[in-house]
Amino acid sequence: MATPKEAKEVLKRFWIETPSWAYGNSGTRFKVFAQPGVPRDPYEKIADAAQVHKFTGAAPSVALHIPWDKVDDYKHLADYAAELGVRLGTINSNTFQDDDYKLGSVCHPDAKIRQKAVDHLYECIDIMDKTGAKDIKLWFADGTNYPGQDNLADRQDRLADSLRKCYDRLGPDQRMLLEYKFFEPAFYSTDVPDWGTSYVHCLELGEKASVCVDTGHHAPGTNIEYIVAFLLRKKRLGAFDFNSRFYADDDLIVGAADPFQLFRIMHEVNQNGGFDVGTPVSYVLDQCHNIEPKIPAQIRSITNVQEAVAKALLVDHAALKKAQQAGDVLGGNDILMNAYNTDVRVLLDELRSEIGVEADPKSAYARSGYAEKIAAERVGGAQAGWGA
Repeated sequence: MATPKEAKEVLKRFWIETPSWAYGNSGTRFKVFAQPGVPRDPYEKIADAAQVHKFTGAAPSVALHIPWDKVDDYKHLADYAAELGVRLGTINSNTFQDDDYKLGSVCHPDAKIRQKAVDHLYECIDIMDKTGAKDIKLWFADGTNYPGQDNLADRQDRLADSLRKCYDRLGPDQRMLLEYKFFEPAFYSTDVPDWGTSYVHCLELGEKASVCVDTGHHAPGTNIEYIVAFLLRKKRLGAFDFNSRFYADDDLIVGAADPFQLFRIMHEVNQNGGFDVGTPVSYVLDQCHNIEPKIPAQIRSITNVQEAVAKALLVDHAALKKAQQAGDVLGGNDILMNAYNTDVRVLLDELRSEIGVEADPKSAYARSGYAEKIAAERVGGAQAGWGA
């Protein structure tokens, strides 16, 4: 059990990467609602991400999505980010929006289409080299809609071959993070549908490949904390993509649907070394805000994760272990519930004061006038959004 002082020390080094695409317009397949002040290019996305870090002190890096964030000079983009007090982070690939990928990308029956997808992954690694990014994150929409549409085993062979090509292109300090999703947009079969498929492919590839757990990419009732504990035990949990869902991949603010689940996940992270100094686990938001304002939604997400982490750090592990070994079922559950029901807001207020930000980041941002400023200045041009 961490003391409040020890918990604050962990939280001071605990940082969360925000995604560039969260600052653009996004929505559902029915409607994308535009908002005033939305960025029109990657530079403006980074400027908005810098505001999240400014008011939380906990979001020093920004994930990029290629080709949505393509620029002519990536060093210039990295330098611009540094001037604003943030850095460029994970490079996310996109093999799901070209017409060629209707039947898949790295698993497509046509070798030429597969090579096109692999070439895009090479492009992403080249961008990593230019920006200093350490991680490439891979999520594939590949799958089938009908039985008999394709050979399921052959698709796994194609996937393994494509992943190997990408893996072999990585530098010595670079990693591949393989994300999974159990359905959508393919509805009969998905080629990387679960953590087990991702884990097996990562094992076959080598130590530079790890699993990315997106908290929204599971069937209802899935015990995500078990998955987290297993992957940490096997040292194959590379990253989280945090969001929240009620039904499928809703991409809501993390902790919105089930804050207790987020706490349980963070408890397993804490028990298994995921908050240790030098942990290989990275923590990233992956949310697309449809009706809520972009920057405040990211700030709320950061504070939600911090609350869950703080509560997890306050679990009395010695007492929990004793209860578990004694077979005290309710006693063990009580210990977890006591930590979850602890009000950590004062602790987090103190933490923010110690790192030089205001106790209520969202209110501080609202008072800053930044939202009004960008709404007035970002007039004309095309707002960034899905596919831009």
